[in-house]
Amino acid sequence: MIKLLIVDDSALMRRQLNAIFQAEGDFEIRLARNGREAVEENLTFEPDVVTLDINMPEMDGLTALSLLMAQRPVPVVMVSSLTEKGAMATLEALNLGAVDYIPKPGGTISLSMVEIEAEVIAKVRAAARARLKTARGLAARIRSGVSPSRPRIQVEPRRPTIRRAGTRGDGVVLIGVSTGGPRTLEDILPLLPAEFPWPVLVAQHMPPSFTKPFAERMNGLCALEVSEVSRPTPVEPGHIYIGKGGADMVLARRVGKLTALPRPENPDVLWHPSVELLGRSALEHCDPANVIAVMLTGMGHDGADAFAELKKRGARTIAESEETAVVFGMPAELIERGGANLVLPAERIADQIQIWVERS
Repeated sequence: MIKLLIVDDSALMRRQLNAIFQAEGDFEIRLARNGREAVEENLTFEPDVVTLDINMPEMDGLTALSLLMAQRPVPVVMVSSLTEKGAMATLEALNLGAVDYIPKPGGTISLSMVEIEAEVIAKVRAAARARLKTARGLAARIRSGVSPSRPRIQVEPRRPTIRRAGTRGDGVVLIGVSTGGPRTLEDILPLLPAEFPWPVLVAQHMPPSFTKPFAERMNGLCALEVSEVSRPTPVEPGHIYIGKGGADMVLARRVGKLTALPRPENPDVLWHPSVELLGRSALEHCDPANVIAVMLTGMGHDGADAFAELKKRGARTIAESEETAVVFGMPAELIERGGANLVLPAERIADQIQIWVERS
């Protein structure tokens, strides 16, 4: 049995979530009406996983999450509105240690819940098995100037990219990531220096309202410029491009220039922005020898086939190791297909990318 604590100030929402998981048959469920009750139940009921609303009376979800992680760390799935304000609060929750989030239905809850029921169940089950990241990780160490792998590290000021002699100018780094991704990306991308000479394209599964605030958040953490791809964008060295939610980011050639394009969600793929479609577009428009593909934490198999094919054709690939992946689904699928040159913990990935680029 999976012990689930549902926390929401809406009696209707509690009832709907309770009905969904009661029907599954292998959940033992407790209900809480606010953050204060959630903190108490976490210590007495000792749940395996928690769904946690953000906006609640007496104690809000972010305050409760901080206390949950301090007193008895537990996998938490935030219940978030799909507004920009809700996105910013959700990103802060992920920063505090939440594993994932589910959209809070608008309109008639009973009708809307039917549409997201499968997603809710899948995310809660994955979270119950997830590896917690309770420490802030490398991004906080960078901000304080300390890193376990380097005596002192600071986010470097942005400046024009300087290409090293011998470095391929048309190289590209692809990153695919899902559940647990924002925290993991915050532990990797800020380690890339301001003079990093290749563009980095990130397909992070997110809804439309989340990717712009996420890109803005990462832009404040990274030495490289970070932006959401909301229109055709020629890719430049020293930039990180985040695929827009509600679309699929692909690469194409426009007047001979490698360009990132947002396209409407392809109904033939399950996850968006699609890692698989990004990888397939790189196969079509890039020399695989000039591609580094990195598969990070997430459930499912998005991108595994394309990244494995990239490796087969000469690309260099990394799968995040089980020891650091919040959910070891997407990296495991890449490894199973023989598609990973290296399997590395998150804290070693940025260094390896730089080593490969410098040797190119």
